[in-house]
Amino acid sequence: MADWSDIEVEIVVNDYFDMLKKELAGKPYNKSEHGRRIQTLINRSHKSIEFKHQNISAVLVKFGTPFINGYKPAWNYQRLLEGIVGAHLKQNPSLEMTFEAFAKQKAETPLLDIDFGKWKVPPPTIKHLLKEHMSEYLPVKKNFLEMEQRNASVGHSGEELVFEYEKWRLNMAGKEKLAESVEWVSKELGDGLGYDILSKNLNGKDMFIEVKTTKLGKETPIFFSKRENDFSENNQDKFHLYRVFDLNSQVKMFQRNGRFQDFCMVEAVGFKGMF
Repeated sequence: MADWSDIEVEIVVNDYFDMLKKELAGKPYNKSEHGRRIQTLINRSHKSIEFKHQNISAVLVKFGTPFINGYKPAWNYQRLLEGIVGAHLKQNPSLEMTFEAFAKQKAETPLLDIDFGKWKVPPPTIKHLLKEHMSEYLPVKKNFLEMEQRNASVGHSGEELVFEYEKWRLNMAGKEKLAESVEWVSKELGDGLGYDILSKNLNGKDMFIEVKTTKLGKETPIFFSKRENDFSENNQDKFHLYRVFDLNSQVKMFQRNGRFQDFCMVEAVGFKGMF
């Protein structure tokens, strides 16, 4: 089928943001009903509309804004889409207030409700993005994904979950003494060490765990400091990323080991000039 027209894309973009606003506000909505309604307006298949939603998620990830959980970002989109999504954001400035409120929202996940036996899932596959998908001029003033990751209550909740999980993991393996040695170092010593949790492998060797937490989905980008990156480089055999996601719903976690550049596509977004 031919490329999408501007009007078709605008219809899907408007509908996507309607769902996104409801999701961020915690209001129920039905994705299938939205899809059927769009099909009455444009001559596109359900599968095609779903994929366009995934394309919009990818654009929003690039722009640094929240996206709909369940619409996994798909990066092979028409460049036209960026312009239409960007125009929608500029024409609806209240969206930035919605994004900021979400980024600053406190974590709600109660620790006792987590079944650690079921919360670990496979990691996403590394993406190799084209140059045009990397950061450039963006239509929003702030990176709300980074702002959310810096939310103290979100970070604290994720680290607490991982701290308790590591003790649970070692206890379940019959390593009670190792479980007692797990340390939440970022809480006790501050977050300047390059990692958050000091744990142990079953053989007693150190595990340096960096925890990155989000209320959003599995594919949400992570943000890390030069200190954290350098620490992963210097301790790659012992360095582990624990990515906690869907924090306020069915919280899950995936784990990767090695340097950051070994398990994700790293984009340098800041420099510091010293005199």
